[in-house]
Amino acid sequence: MAYEGSKIIRVTKSRRPKIVVIGGGTGLPVVLNALKDQDAEITAIVTVSDDGGSSGSIRNFINVVPPGDIRNVLVSLSELSQEEKNIFQYRFDSSDSFFSGHAIGNLIIAALNEMYGNIFDAVQSLSRMMRVDGHVFPASNEPLTLNAEFVDGSIQAGEKEITNMDKRIKRVWVTNSNSKEEPEAVEPVLNSIAQADAVVLGPGSLFTSILPNLMIPNLGQAVRQTKAEVIYICNIMTQLGETDHFSDCDHVAVINNHLGGHYIDTTLVNGAEIDMSKFDPNDYDAYIEPVKNDFTGLRLQGCRVITDDFIDQHSGLVFHDGQKVAKEIINRAFAAMSRRKE
Repeated sequence: MAYEGSKIIRVTKSRRPKIVVIGGGTGLPVVLNALKDQDAEITAIVTVSDDGGSSGSIRNFINVVPPGDIRNVLVSLSELSQEEKNIFQYRFDSSDSFFSGHAIGNLIIAALNEMYGNIFDAVQSLSRMMRVDGHVFPASNEPLTLNAEFVDGSIQAGEKEITNMDKRIKRVWVTNSNSKEEPEAVEPVLNSIAQADAVVLGPGSLFTSILPNLMIPNLGQAVRQTKAEVIYICNIMTQLGETDHFSDCDHVAVINNHLGGHYIDTTLVNGAEIDMSKFDPNDYDAYIEPVKNDFTGLRLQGCRVITDDFIDQHSGLVFHDGQKVAKEIINRAFAAMSRRKE
């Protein structure tokens, strides 16, 4: 049984709802951790265009899909003990010119990629070893390069370089880093979207974590064609160099414009006030201000709006309240299942 406002939606639980979450960055594991506590079949589709930090360094050394976001998602869905997860997440603090700053998990993923010859099979093998409850799929089997056109007409390649330009972004697209072939997602990725009851975008960096996945042509087409409820979890804070002064409507409009239509069915937006006095500027140098609400604009985007106090703010850090977000996702998934039965 699920709830939509005051209306009760009755669904025969013949199967678990199938939920696909698409994105990357630090926000994705928060939602996946909470969804894991629900009775749902989870698939995480993870961006492969990151070129910063440990992931970028490994990518430059051995030309592998950047492993950082994949590592964090594997941990969030793993049934291993916390001690085992901590080992996988450990970063070297050695002064060694190569190991310094690298996470053990990133090195393991890179090694398995070399053993199997591709990142998709490597991640499936590691998922079994880590007892992952669900599926973790790289968005593409090849490293991708993010490209951006700014409103002034200039063009820049590379995720890190794009955000460092500190210009308003007009559009982004991805290219294959190793060839001139069109980027593509593998068949299991497309099948998971086609079979989903809910497809969740975010939370995460709009231009560098969410859109790079949707700009893979066949993956974007799968999202356009899916009968699932497409849910966007709007970010709580604007992000320097990406979404300066954006409202929640601006976020949705950018996604819809890139997809070429009104494809977001439901948007989850935070309606609670954020205590900015708790912020430590050293922790949040990439964030500017809370995302403003524009409910009129959201209605013009043709989407349902669910607003609540979605904030989990503690010790100067602001994240989504994963449990609240997960319950809304589950509710919309059951609603989609109910519609299919009618």
